[in-house]
Amino acid sequence: MAEDAVKEFEQDLTWTRRHMPLTRAQSEQLPDLTGVRLAVSVHLDIKAIPAYEALLQHGCQLFLTTCNPLTVRNNVVSDLVNKGADAHVWHGMSAADQAEAMHRVIAWQPTHLCEMGADITAALLEQRQSNPVKASLEATGSGISRINQLCAAGAALAYPIFNWDDLPIKEGLHNRYLVGLSTWHTFTERTHLSLHRKRVLVIGYGLVGQGVADSARAYGGTVSIAERDPARLLEARYAGYEAGSLDELLPHADVVVTATGARHVLTIRHFSRLKDGCFLLNVGHVADEIEVEALVPRQPAIPFVEEVTLNGRIIYLFAGGSMANLVAGQGDTLNAFDLTLATMLAGLRYIFTPEAQNQPPKLYPLPRQVWEPVAAQAAQVS
Repeated sequence: MAEDAVKEFEQDLTWTRRHMPLTRAQSEQLPDLTGVRLAVSVHLDIKAIPAYEALLQHGCQLFLTTCNPLTVRNNVVSDLVNKGADAHVWHGMSAADQAEAMHRVIAWQPTHLCEMGADITAALLEQRQSNPVKASLEATGSGISRINQLCAAGAALAYPIFNWDDLPIKEGLHNRYLVGLSTWHTFTERTHLSLHRKRVLVIGYGLVGQGVADSARAYGGTVSIAERDPARLLEARYAGYEAGSLDELLPHADVVVTATGARHVLTIRHFSRLKDGCFLLNVGHVADEIEVEALVPRQPAIPFVEEVTLNGRIIYLFAGGSMANLVAGQGDTLNAFDLTLATMLAGLRYIFTPEAQNQPPKLYPLPRQVWEPVAAQAAQVS
C-alpha cells in the first residue's frame, strides 16, 4: 500500500480496536493456543482483525480464506499475513480459486474450523478421508442448512460442529436489527437515493427480512412482504405490512430485496415482471439468491450498481447480487459487531477445550454458558 493508504488503514484499525471493548475482553481470556491450527472461511473486513490478531498473539496458527470473495478486503489479508497468518484469499477470486483454497486448507491440516457457510466442512466430507479436525464453529443459517442436507444425504461428520447462528444475541440482534439498518445506510450512500415514494418488496420474513422491512419503513419506504410460509405471512400482516405472493407483488416494486438464504429466489421468469427502474438487492449470506447470470448484458451505472436493459426497461442490480451491506458498504457498526465478534471468540475458546472436542461428531447449539457471559457484559456497557 502507498504511504498515505497505510497511514489511513492504521488509523482505521486503531479506531476499530478502541470501539470493540467486548472483543478486547474476550481476547484477554484466551489461553495459550500453541498447537491449535485454526482455518477460517469468513468475511474478511477490518472489523475482523482484532479477533484474529488476538488469536495469533496467543500462539494460534491461522489459515485465512473466505465464504464470499466480494467481501474480502485485501489490506486486511495483508495485515494478518504480516502478523503471521497463512492465506489463500483475495478480493474477487474466482470459483476455481476458491476450490483451490479448499484444497490448500485441507492440505494445511487444521485442527479447528471457524466457518460461515460450511465450505471447508463440505470439502472435507467430499474428500472422504480422515482429518485432524477436532471441532468447528458455524455462524450462518445457510451453513447450518447445508450441513443438515449433507448429513441427510448420508454424509458422516467426523467432528462436533457448534452452531452460533441461532443464539439470541446473534440471530435475535444482528440478524433482526443490524442487517436491515446497514443495508439501507449502504443503499442510500451508494445510490444517493432515499426510500421515500418507493415501494420496497422484501422477499422472506425471517429475522433478517423482518429487520430489513422495519428499517425500510422507518426510512420512508412503502413496504410489502412476499412469503411462502403461512405463519410468517400472517406475522407480516399482523405487523402492518401488505403481504402476499411474489408474483402478485413483484410488478409494483421499485426496490426488491431477497432475504431468504435460498438459491434463485428471483429467476429469469421473474425479471420480465419488474418495473422500469427497479433495483434488485440481496442481503442473504449466499450470493445466488438472484439469478444474476440471466441478467445480461450488464453495464456499470455507478460504483456497485449495474444496469440491464430487458424488453426496453432498465433494471438495476446492486452489489452484483451479493451481500449488499458488506459488499457495497461496511456491514455492521463497530459497536454492534463487537458483540458478534466477542461471541465468536468465546465460541472459539470453547471449541479448543477437551469438553467440546470430546463430544460425538454431530451438530450442537453453542452452549448457553459459553455465550451468556458475553451478553451479560454487553448489557452492562453504557
